[in-house]
Amino acid sequence: MKGKINIGVIGTGRIGRLHAENLKYRVPEANLVAVSDVVVEAAEKVASDLGVQRVYADPRYILDDRDIEAVLICSSTDTHAPLIEQAAEAGKQIFCEKPIALDLAAIDRALAAVDRAGVKLQIGFNRRFDPNFRRIQEAVAAGRIGTPHLLRITSRDPQPPPLAYIKVSGGIFLDMTIHDFDMARFLMGSEVEEIYAAGGVMIDPEIGKAGDLDTAILTLHFANGALGTIDNSRQAVYGYDQRVEVFGSAGMVACTNNLPDTVVISDKQGVHGSLPLFFFVERYTESYIAEMKAFIACIIHDTPPPVTGQDGRIPVVMGYAAKRSYAEGRPVKLTEVE
Repeated sequence: MKGKINIGVIGTGRIGRLHAENLKYRVPEANLVAVSDVVVEAAEKVASDLGVQRVYADPRYILDDRDIEAVLICSSTDTHAPLIEQAAEAGKQIFCEKPIALDLAAIDRALAAVDRAGVKLQIGFNRRFDPNFRRIQEAVAAGRIGTPHLLRITSRDPQPPPLAYIKVSGGIFLDMTIHDFDMARFLMGSEVEEIYAAGGVMIDPEIGKAGDLDTAILTLHFANGALGTIDNSRQAVYGYDQRVEVFGSAGMVACTNNLPDTVVISDKQGVHGSLPLFFFVERYTESYIAEMKAFIACIIHDTPPPVTGQDGRIPVVMGYAAKRSYAEGRPVKLTEVE
């Protein structure tokens, strides 16, 4: 397949708009031709701002449009799996935000539809494309630190999401830690076999009343014998806290938070620097562009997508293992969830 790829974006909320802007301005091989959203005013706003002519409330119009070769599914989670099935049946190449679904059977139906249609499906785990995390993965894979022994992921949001979101998100392990589960597999090059989760409600009691946690620590046991920890908080008052460390037999590789600048002021009160970038849009700007470029490239060059449907499924299994571990107070093997 040569030339520009005609693309339609389904869902024009915050992430859909972000992807649409990147396709329009930062991915030369992409041609954004249509947008849709059940809140048609949102789609109309994006279309007006980006000069897109085709605007719909119903995504079916995008799926039925033979000029459109690929779709981005950025709508609410409950629509992801059905739209993947419909897009596959329509012969579209597919990019879908995580998670594919909160139900494993729905995920399996969607992945089966993709396989039957022979189309590509890339899942939106954008952190794989972050320059810092990718360099860590490359260093580990190249043996720069010897045999990996320990992984440490710190992932803390600057503020909790709205309670309305928490009530439908599937919980912290499926809406927040899911990114860290994917990073653990990506960085270590090994599957997680067992998870132990501990957590609490330390920020907002309303989160607990909604049936969720706002603070958690998880221990991971990898198939290659390595161990990992993930710590999550829904509120880091100093900004978006995203750090990784991998320790091995021959060394260690780590990255710290991204800052808006590297200026340090030293005075009698202490040594001062800028706070971390505030949230995911700012922190992962480069990664969102890179993942869109990778999606378009895999279509043009007919190569496998860098983040597959199975890469989307496994972190959901890990999320359910973590939920069971917390509920039952014991380590849970992923095979128990399957």
